[in-house]
Amino acid sequence: MTMLRKSINVLVLLLAAASFRSTIAQQPPTQPKTPTPSSESKAQAAKSSETETPKTKTTAATESNGETVSDDVGQASSVGGGGAGADEFAPLFREGAGRWKQAAERADAESLTIGLEESGAADRDQLKAAIEKFAQPSPEPLWIVLIGHGTFNGRAAKFNMRGRDVSAVEMAEWLKSVKRPIAVINSASASGPFVNRLSTSERVIVTASKSGYEHNFARFGDHLSQAVLGDAADLDKDGQTSLLEAFLSASGRVAEFYRQEGRLATEHALLDDNGDKMGTPATFFRGVRAVKSAKKGAAIDGLRASQFVLIRSESERSLSPEQRAARDRLENQIEQLRKQKSTLDVDQYYRSLEELLTQLSAVLLD
Repeated sequence: MTMLRKSINVLVLLLAAASFRSTIAQQPPTQPKTPTPSSESKAQAAKSSETETPKTKTTAATESNGETVSDDVGQASSVGGGGAGADEFAPLFREGAGRWKQAAERADAESLTIGLEESGAADRDQLKAAIEKFAQPSPEPLWIVLIGHGTFNGRAAKFNMRGRDVSAVEMAEWLKSVKRPIAVINSASASGPFVNRLSTSERVIVTASKSGYEHNFARFGDHLSQAVLGDAADLDKDGQTSLLEAFLSASGRVAEFYRQEGRLATEHALLDDNGDKMGTPATFFRGVRAVKSAKKGAAIDGLRASQFVLIRSESERSLSPEQRAARDRLENQIEQLRKQKSTLDVDQYYRSLEELLTQLSAVLLD
């Protein structure tokens, strides 16, 4: 009989607060006069001594004219909600938060919700404390989900909260102490610069927008919560939905909404999981495989995100955290080897592949 191990994922959910910000606070800063980027490309990046712009991958055939965005010097799950902005969006934010909470329950994940109820402590202080609480070394991931509105003033990207907002720079500083894999999902508007600030190894960063100037209400987060909780986004039919699959499904549904409405898309979600601070859009994928090459040989994201699963299948739960970590490491090595295939001697390639597959089999059958 297969033994199912209790998940120790941690989900920290920051939800939209019941107290609403004035919609005036959501007005965008003056935007530089730059050409509108193609939906096929990632947000561009360039560094200077004064500002930082998010780097993005573009296809070899498509040149992106990225918007200049910058930030000020800057399984456990946590769902956090900030200011809900206009009242009309509050019910949608709460529904999304509810789905994440249901997903955590189904996953037997330890979860913490911030922003739904009144508390004596400020929301940002609660979020910082939650990150510190779950910072201990572990092979199991910490999921941080931000649901609400974001702002960008031309330099600093922030997630709106009751009381003081939290900037991408501040969150990056808070996450330095975390000694475990992390998924940060910022489903707010103007969230693109969080990719630049939070990206590093052993982190998966998902943002609803590709730049700080995509400031309109983002639908991506609602579709993402549906994908994580449901089964429809299980593209590879392995009985579970990875964060990569949820990202691809939600991005597709957002694009379909704008097509059906005959409207210009005002949000383009990004995923970064290889630490290069260059998010990848869903348009680079067919199924769960990347089918486009980035300019200048930039690596495409997606592999690590495919290994982040909140609601695990029965076979996945039969593995120990150590087995999953060893499997993920070997899968990463196999993927790297495949990328080098054209540069290796045929016999050398297949010998190396056989060795890695033998190790992988040993891990899974242990």
